[in-house]
Amino acid sequence: MTHQPPAVSDPDPESATAQGGPSESSPAGTPAAQTERGRTASRWWSERRVPAAIVALVVLAACALTLFDVVRVRTGHTAAAWRKTLADELATRPIDDPWVITGAAVAAVLGLLLIVLALTPGRRHLLPMAVPDNPDAPQAALDRDGAARLLRDAALRVPGVSHADIRVRRRRINARAQVAFRDLDTVRTEVTEALTAQLDALALARVPRLTVRARRRGP
Repeated sequence: MTHQPPAVSDPDPESATAQGGPSESSPAGTPAAQTERGRTASRWWSERRVPAAIVALVVLAACALTLFDVVRVRTGHTAAAWRKTLADELATRPIDDPWVITGAAVAAVLGLLLIVLALTPGRRHLLPMAVPDNPDAPQAALDRDGAARLLRDAALRVPGVSHADIRVRRRRINARAQVAFRDLDTVRTEVTEALTAQLDALALARVPRLTVRARRRGP
């Protein structure tokens, strides 16, 4: 069952706009219905291999270089010039020195970035799908570009629609349809129904809010 949201007035007589989403009484496509028929789906977490590899390589190189110089000193050699210079700079430069402040700011920004990467899921281009009750069933996700293509095809199947532009975000779907013939309100209503039915078929864990705009095709 699909939901037909109420029409929203538009000052432009050549366009029509509607906002809405699947009805709460709909058997599929709503978070409540999906909770009843399956487990709650969580967002996919990125493994973040590139940032982790970069941090690991930098730390490994710094530790290896420092350890090599310490071993050289312990075997009777003099410390490397870079370590002497670094120790002197750290011992003599005041805290309010511009270089010290700049270095501290860069270190703070990098640390904050690493904390954000560690605490946020990432992979925003994936839309989690509903998880069945079976605990052994793997969690699935749908790429936002793939979802946009499916919704675009559904909109183009509506008579009168000559072009459709679908933008899928995590919490919102913006659909714009160009109408070549037929009444704008009628086409907008049918596009909304078609997109809502397609969203039900996608079985997303959290259905984004749907906004449909219909506009007469220019000459």
